[in-house]
Amino acid sequence: MSDVETDLYANADFLADPYPYYARMRAAGPVHSVRTDEYEHAWLVVGHEEGRAVLADPRFAKNWRTLPGQADSGSAAIKYNMLEMDGEDHTRLRKLISREFTPRRIEALRPRVRQITGELLDAMVPAGRADLVDALAFPLPMTVICELIGVPDLDREAFRAMSAAVVSTLGEKEDPDAFGTMGAYLAELIATKRRTPGEDLLSALIAARDDDLGRLSSDELIGMAFLLLVAGHETTVNLIGNGVRALLDHPDQLAALKADFGLLDAAVEEMLRYEGPVENATYRFARERVTVAGRVIEAGETVLVSLAGAGRDGARHPAPDTFDIRREPRGHLAFGHGAHFCIGAPLARMEGRIAIRALLERCPGLAPDPDGAAPEWVPGLLIRGARRLPVRW
Repeated sequence: MSDVETDLYANADFLADPYPYYARMRAAGPVHSVRTDEYEHAWLVVGHEEGRAVLADPRFAKNWRTLPGQADSGSAAIKYNMLEMDGEDHTRLRKLISREFTPRRIEALRPRVRQITGELLDAMVPAGRADLVDALAFPLPMTVICELIGVPDLDREAFRAMSAAVVSTLGEKEDPDAFGTMGAYLAELIATKRRTPGEDLLSALIAARDDDLGRLSSDELIGMAFLLLVAGHETTVNLIGNGVRALLDHPDQLAALKADFGLLDAAVEEMLRYEGPVENATYRFARERVTVAGRVIEAGETVLVSLAGAGRDGARHPAPDTFDIRREPRGHLAFGHGAHFCIGAPLARMEGRIAIRALLERCPGLAPDPDGAAPEWVPGLLIRGARRLPVRW
């Protein structure tokens, strides 16, 4: 299988379990031609070392507007975010957010994360069964990021619908209504924060100024709010959901973790490697002709790095399809690599560790709910996860 010219990401079997497909591709080589809903031809990188190299290679741009022959015909404001910027523009945005989104600010959230987790479990546990996504995996990170940013009164169900619409279309033919609705919502939110600032991250970003780099523009503020809100909860929702599902599918590993929570940190890293929350990094575009693993990628061509594929690369991770919470850590790409490494990774890890430990302590008999429906997988190229996880205890 040297090239895969069918649209894998529209294949129901692939959506349910992409890993055998990635394995067959890797056996033929680490780089393949694929077709997506948005591009008739794109390059998919499924090897760990090759993917890591592409993620850190400045010859691959994130900002398609800078490529020859491309014109920005009025992109949605939410697309003016760090994920779609390069070079000095990216450095400026990352510097401004890094100054506010500090390790100290994140660590200060730990007691509140524990409190929210406890309250959610208090509500969930008496019922004896639940959809874990609705009861814990979604509301925990959504509450945390909303409080961090300063929007505790957010209509979270409405925002969840907006976020799902945007995330499912990333990497596909974009839905202008989804992007427009989200952008309008965030613009109104920012306007409210300008009028009544608080001691929160969004207020700090509105006021943030660097003597050399200036302030965030209106579109950049909308893009930053989008990135923080959507990336700040979608990744953690699916870290928790995928991680718990992996434990339930491997009872010996579940028993080992319940017997020794000293394994928790390694277990979360294994969850991220085995079935991380982001299937593919967002699109990159070759600035010039580049050769990757013998495949010539022409200037302007589109590249996808499969983080899911890299996580199951046996050249990096022995016995890659084995879920082993005692695995010797060798580093994974679940949060990306290079300049665009996920700035929220420490928060996601903290929330995942707290939520999974508390869940197993409060629900030691946790098991799949046999009456639950089959998984409904999140569509699109970006997110790997199920919209529901029926469990009982």
